[in-house]
Amino acid sequence: MNKGKLYLIPVPLTQTAPGDYLPQPVQECARRLKYFVAENAKSARAFLKSLPSSTPLQEIKISELNEHTPDNVLPELLTPLLAGFDLGLVSEAGCPAIADPGAGLVALAHDAGIQVVPMIGPSSIVLALMGSGLSGQNFAFHGYLPAKDEPRRKRLRELERDSHQEKRTQIFIETPYRNRQMLETLIATCAPDTRICVATDLTSETESIMTRTTGQWRRYGMPDIDRRPSVFLIQA
Repeated sequence: MNKGKLYLIPVPLTQTAPGDYLPQPVQECARRLKYFVAENAKSARAFLKSLPSSTPLQEIKISELNEHTPDNVLPELLTPLLAGFDLGLVSEAGCPAIADPGAGLVALAHDAGIQVVPMIGPSSIVLALMGSGLSGQNFAFHGYLPAKDEPRRKRLRELERDSHQEKRTQIFIETPYRNRQMLETLIATCAPDTRICVATDLTSETESIMTRTTGQWRRYGMPDIDRRPSVFLIQA
């Protein structure tokens, strides 16, 4: 029996019409699929409803894959693919398998000889880098930094040193309710000439991308980024 294909389907970053940010072929693919893997089944159904799907929602099978999913469950998620059905992998927002637990499923699909099809759509990490003015030739994404103050400062100093030595843009994210704390730590820790970019509410009407040196941030003050999805970038 032929195996199905694993489609990696991006989801808009904000509560907006998919047609505003997803190409038509991506929407058409999502509409026809009957099997999905998502971080959260409820939000995945809301996404499919907004398309809308050509299949009644109650007939669509959505399995969950998130940070709480045991590794031994992952092979079960390939069942529709091994039975010959195509499967869509979606994230909560943005591109699946990028800063997303779906990467493990993609790896298993490759091991099983299943074709993986990444599809075009928004990525907050890439959009932030594009809009930052920092180096897009050499960059690294680090996910979440330590939550506690001193380990976070230590890690920032390490990233800043590496950025200076390798001419590398360092990219990371934070839980939105700790955004202000993160920016305060950046401003207090980084060298005066290090460039810091904060990209907030990307693709929304309140989108903001600001790049300043540490010294400029200290002079001009901080924007209101509390509880607003943000990406942080630095280049020393």
